[in-house]
Amino acid sequence: MSRTDNAVQRFIFENTDIRGEIVSLNNSYVDALAAHDYPEIVRRLLGELVASVVLLSTTLKFEGLLTLQARGDGPLTLLMVECTDQKSFRAVAQFRDDISEGDLQELLGKASLLITVDPVKGKRYQGIVPLEKETLAASLEDYFAQSVQLQTRLWLACDGQTCGGLLLQALPASVELCEDIRTESWNRMTALAETVQNAELLDLNHETLLLRLFHEETVRIFAKEPVRFVCTCSHERSAKIISTLDRKEIESIVKEEGQVAMDCQFCNHQYVFGKEDIDSIFSEKTPIH
Repeated sequence: MSRTDNAVQRFIFENTDIRGEIVSLNNSYVDALAAHDYPEIVRRLLGELVASVVLLSTTLKFEGLLTLQARGDGPLTLLMVECTDQKSFRAVAQFRDDISEGDLQELLGKASLLITVDPVKGKRYQGIVPLEKETLAASLEDYFAQSVQLQTRLWLACDGQTCGGLLLQALPASVELCEDIRTESWNRMTALAETVQNAELLDLNHETLLLRLFHEETVRIFAKEPVRFVCTCSHERSAKIISTLDRKEIESIVKEEGQVAMDCQFCNHQYVFGKEDIDSIFSEKTPIH
């Protein structure tokens, strides 16, 4: 059966305290990378990060923005994805010219994983863990173990054109109150999920994959949530960035070049500001569009 595209879907195991999420992306993922000529290895790792951020966003009950960054001193210096509570995302990577195939540690070198939650209401939260595992999924599991203290497992896959992922998470005890029973359920579900193949995550629709993995379990699947690429850059946001810079330096650029150009690192859209725009920005008037 054909796969479910550009959507994330929640499921639970009846009579247990275990929830899950499954995501599959193709067009939205391709659109997010369309403005960049990334090497294949960068596309794959960035696709895994996209899938993971969408999965993680479902575990947070908030209105706002979730950002996941992997930063290192290796050939791959940055992987970054932002995802809103509405399941819109954008992604970017930075790398050196000498980048080649390798695992996560080889490419990022000494690296850390930074998770930032920016709620519309409430305080900003940041968590950071060293990236010491060979895969992004294992590194994120470390984050949950250290920072969130919820048992969480992830399986991620990307072939450069399509990406997918699966998440299982143990919830606080409410159905299974006996610790031994909870542990047995968790071990059983994760052992079944461990059999998933990358090709299954990339090719199968959600219902088919869950049935294949958990055919002896009672699984309740909830409605799909669409996932799409949306870049939130704008003329107004670019103007706000300019307003934080040194006015004399900006005016010097305008005098020499006739304008100031701001490029969005995510979608490569360029915003151009002339002399009147710059005068308006620094006099705290509405920027000219």
